[in-house]
Amino acid sequence: MEEERLTAVLPAADDPSQAADRSFARTMVEGAGLGDFTAAFAEEVCGQESLADAVAVIERLGSTLWQDAVARAQAIGEVDGDLPASDDRPLYWARLEAMAVLHQWSPGFALSTEERASLVDAFDRAARGMLDIDLPAGDQVTRVLVSGFDPFTLDGGATGDASGTVGNHIRHGNPSGAIALALDGTTTAAPDGSTVHYEAYTLPVNYPEFERGYLEDTVGPLLGAGDDWLDASITVSQAGGSFFALEQWNGRYHGDVAGNDGFAPCPPAALTGTPQLAQDNDGCNIQVPERWGGGDSLTDPPQWTETTLPIEQMIAARTGADVPRPAGSSWEDESVAFGVVWNTNYTYFPDCESADLADAWQREEAYPPAVEPTPPPADSCARSGGGGAYLSNESGYRNTLLRDRAGLDMPAGHIHTPDMQHFDTDFAVTDATFEAWRDAIVAQARELIEVVGGAQLTSAPRVKAPQPLAASARRVRAPQCSARPRPGTACSSGDRG
Repeated sequence: MEEERLTAVLPAADDPSQAADRSFARTMVEGAGLGDFTAAFAEEVCGQESLADAVAVIERLGSTLWQDAVARAQAIGEVDGDLPASDDRPLYWARLEAMAVLHQWSPGFALSTEERASLVDAFDRAARGMLDIDLPAGDQVTRVLVSGFDPFTLDGGATGDASGTVGNHIRHGNPSGAIALALDGTTTAAPDGSTVHYEAYTLPVNYPEFERGYLEDTVGPLLGAGDDWLDASITVSQAGGSFFALEQWNGRYHGDVAGNDGFAPCPPAALTGTPQLAQDNDGCNIQVPERWGGGDSLTDPPQWTETTLPIEQMIAARTGADVPRPAGSSWEDESVAFGVVWNTNYTYFPDCESADLADAWQREEAYPPAVEPTPPPADSCARSGGGGAYLSNESGYRNTLLRDRAGLDMPAGHIHTPDMQHFDTDFAVTDATFEAWRDAIVAQARELIEVVGGAQLTSAPRVKAPQPLAASARRVRAPQCSARPRPGTACSSGDRG
């Protein structure tokens, strides 16, 4: 379903009665100077004569695409194309084009359905930066991992009169994806003079990839004790409004809204809209891969996890004071671009065998709060965490569950950004308002994440109860080569994609 959108065409920006001269996907890919990537990808992949060779090439080319997107976002070297460097959307559409090549490829060797799916997965993970994570060692370095998401809600929106065109929601981007590209491989100085190093990756807005372990396989191998392991893990996604929400509780319930692939594992009852119960219903409960601990009951894994981000410091930092406030920001304090709130809301089934629901609405804009928020009842079943029951909540849940199962006392949690889908034009692929919102969200998010990196992460024991997370060995990034290699990355001409 995602690849079907590759042919979608918007109405022309200057005359909506006519169709644009090319697909939206091509506009994005060419607008970032990636117009030749798909053809070159197809040519190299089609020259492979075995599955092993194909996997090696696909992972290399996927990592190259990710590194080039990062270099472009950070304006390392020349910024190709006419789209702004900060635009997160070209990576998504270029990755989809390449995945379509893999779905259509007829190699000269036998390729089963499962093997083809493994090739698509291998490229997808590489092109999301999941194979590109390189944590420096040393007790004077704090290592922070940040995830972002793909664009979503790409269907619908305003339409023109041109036949065969689509609604303008296909223009949507995702500020969390832009944040990941802006942060990956960067460093800052902590207040004590030590170095904070950031690595990043992006996640799909689809449930099946989560079930296959995309997040756990990326984060899990980086958790442990020592001087080269992860110190903080933050998941980020887009929500609404003009504020950042620091989510306190994540719920295990998921799947009532479809992802980009049109699939929802736990849709409400068709006639009544009543949510399904999670008991004896795997589709409504987040399922953890066996290699990361699995679990086969309502309490294993648990119904709730919670943040260990430094909420007080993140609110007190007054991030956004030096960030240009985009037109239309409705946050009441006009001295900052956006607000920052501690979101302690959740919804739950008091009785896991009944569809009756209860809510706890308790958003906090100050810390410490006048009244401590009430945590979810121990014997309740989750209906939604503070971030809902969609994939943003799921990323926060899986990330913090990894922390808990590893017995780690480290900052981990979820940040929701404001909604950046603000345009002052109907069909232009980008405009000044859209770019101002993206740039402001990225800038303030960077400040928030830097607060986490600069916090006193050693104020409590890092390891509470060390235990192995998985039998698989930790995966270490191999240097990749690209047209704009990251400074300090060595590669030979034979490695160039």
